[in-house]
Amino acid sequence: MNQAVSKFLKQDFARFLMSGGFNTALTYGLYLALLMFLSYNISYTISYVSGILLAYIMNRFFVFKSHQGLRSVILLPLIYAFQYCLSLAILWCWVEQLKLDARLAPLAAIALTLPVTFILSKLAFSAGPASR
Repeated sequence: MNQAVSKFLKQDFARFLMSGGFNTALTYGLYLALLMFLSYNISYTISYVSGILLAYIMNRFFVFKSHQGLRSVILLPLIYAFQYCLSLAILWCWVEQLKLDARLAPLAAIALTLPVTFILSKLAFSAGPASR
């Protein structure tokens, strides 16, 4: 049973990484485009909200291939709101405190928040303990 669970988690995580890579490429491109006209935090906010919608669609149909109805619809934005706040703090530290390039800040935020986002997303899209 432990091997089956491990294999299942690895498959989900691989799909999560692929969809996340696709989502990241699109939203990072949007961030860079917006950065030419807007501040880093406004650019990040707009691209991040776009990414939440794309993440829901990909998690629902590609990564976990399931959802828990209203639970998934409600939890995913909350998960990404948490990730957004954490990411914005990382961006602030990166740009304001460390004086590093704002164009690279979102990549650092993704790397640092990815594991937490995967675990929380898996919980949002997987059957709860009561239904097992």
